[in-house]
Amino acid sequence: MLTKRIIPCLDIKDGRTVKGINFVGLKDAGDPVELARRYSDEGADELVFLDISATQEKRKTLVELVQHIAAEINIPFTVGGGIKSIDEIEALLKAGADKVSLNSSIVANPNLINEGALAFGSQAIVAAIDAKSSGNHWEVFTHGGTKGTGIDAIKWAIQCEENGAGELLVTSMDRDGTKSGFDNQLLMQLHEHTQIPLIASGGAGTIEHCLDAILVGKADAVLAASIFHFREIEIPELKQKMKKAGISTRIT
Repeated sequence: MLTKRIIPCLDIKDGRTVKGINFVGLKDAGDPVELARRYSDEGADELVFLDISATQEKRKTLVELVQHIAAEINIPFTVGGGIKSIDEIEALLKAGADKVSLNSSIVANPNLINEGALAFGSQAIVAAIDAKSSGNHWEVFTHGGTKGTGIDAIKWAIQCEENGAGELLVTSMDRDGTKSGFDNQLLMQLHEHTQIPLIASGGAGTIEHCLDAILVGKADAVLAASIFHFREIEIPELKQKMKKAGISTRIT
């Protein structure tokens, strides 16, 4: 079994870390630079930074804040939010990001995945998918979860891989912030239909939820926000429980 990753997520709005439920009702969760430093020190495997209102507000991701965070951590760093061009990807990678997360922009222009992969390598391009259950399938949403697309999430994930994405970051909008567990049905479907690493997002509430996302959902990494921000689960404890469950993980 390949090493599985624990990834805290910093949802950023107006320069602060925020967290809501089902993508709404946001509340302050702290200073992103301080949180990033803490997670790096505590043994997180990676860090994700999502400027959640950048696309809706039609502005670029906060490059200066990305630079500040990158200077404080020594773990891989993924940045997303409002990224629409190769030039913007390049600026963020130069600012200290190791990968970029693309969502709304690649739905509008799927070729951006190919272009990014050719320019910077597939490993630098993460296809982020916000998925909401709709009847017997999951629909892709964009613009911070505010716009339905009518696109089937599984088919879109397959296309993202074919276009050159190196990783999938899939958030269940139904589970986001609810702490009711990951959507393991969605994860299993994605695992069956794609080959690239899968990051599970949306629904973490307990250590068992995180273990199930890996053991049942077959995710390669677990992403969470509030359970880490508010110290409901400590990363070292989670990693020890993963090890006891027979899940290969990096112990610091």
